[in-house]
Amino acid sequence: MTLDTIGWIGTGVMGASMCGHLLKAGYKVNVFNRSRHKAAGLLAKGAGWCEGPAAVARQSRIVFLMLGFPEDVEQVVSGPQGLLEACAPGTIVVDMTTSSPDLALRIHELASAAGCASLDAPVSGGDSGARQASLAIMVGGREEVFEQVLPFFRLMGENIRLMGGPGAGQHTKMSNQILIAGTMIGVVESLLYGFKAGLDLDCLIEVIGQGAASCWSINNLGRRIVKNDFEPGFYIKHFVKDMGIALQEARRMNLCLPGLALAHQFYTAAMACGLEQKGTQALYKVMESLNGIGGRSH
Repeated sequence: MTLDTIGWIGTGVMGASMCGHLLKAGYKVNVFNRSRHKAAGLLAKGAGWCEGPAAVARQSRIVFLMLGFPEDVEQVVSGPQGLLEACAPGTIVVDMTTSSPDLALRIHELASAAGCASLDAPVSGGDSGARQASLAIMVGGREEVFEQVLPFFRLMGENIRLMGGPGAGQHTKMSNQILIAGTMIGVVESLLYGFKAGLDLDCLIEVIGQGAASCWSINNLGRRIVKNDFEPGFYIKHFVKDMGIALQEARRMNLCLPGLALAHQFYTAAMACGLEQKGTQALYKVMESLNGIGGRSH
């Protein structure tokens, strides 16, 4: 096997598109997902199916992970029948899940002890960025390993940066999520204000989305809100997980982040309302309810 033999674990909303770019480029890809039907599109395009993480490791020299929660990553990497039980020396494990910096460090240590290497490489850009191969990819790890994996990253993203040693990619993603958390409150409140003022929300986004208030969230998720489209580009349940990690890291650093804490409370309320499987833009529905707004039309 060569480094061109790729494994991919996690074929959800973003993982399926990201893996698809590697297949399209002509690479041999071995995939595993807990729900096989979510890998059906990749299998139809020529991916090989493996019956678990260890089976992926035995057939691949570089393995990408795109999972939901840190515990999923830990189980796949170091649990029974995990990657590190079966990977050959020299294998590279690339975790693109948004996870904890501490876990990234542990994976680096475990992989090194097994004669392997690892990178933490979380991404930003949502489902549209995954489909369009325009993701931002924030990487932590050794520079020589990053250089080996960079050609694959370039098939999935446009803004790719080695941020430092193991864990630095996850710390960068936490900064990203902190910014998005506060921004999403602003997006939702802005659109609610516009709605109550009787403005055309599409026109509102056209104007404010090009000025000083311009941001990815208003120009992309704001338009989904206007269309009553609350399906996930990024699940609320995963965003709550990310904010929880960021708050935990902030406490460890004796850092007070009240804006993040407020956003975390609002999104926890969204989960209590049964919206955990919806996209982050579904915060709008929580704010509608708080303001007694229902049955709106555009």
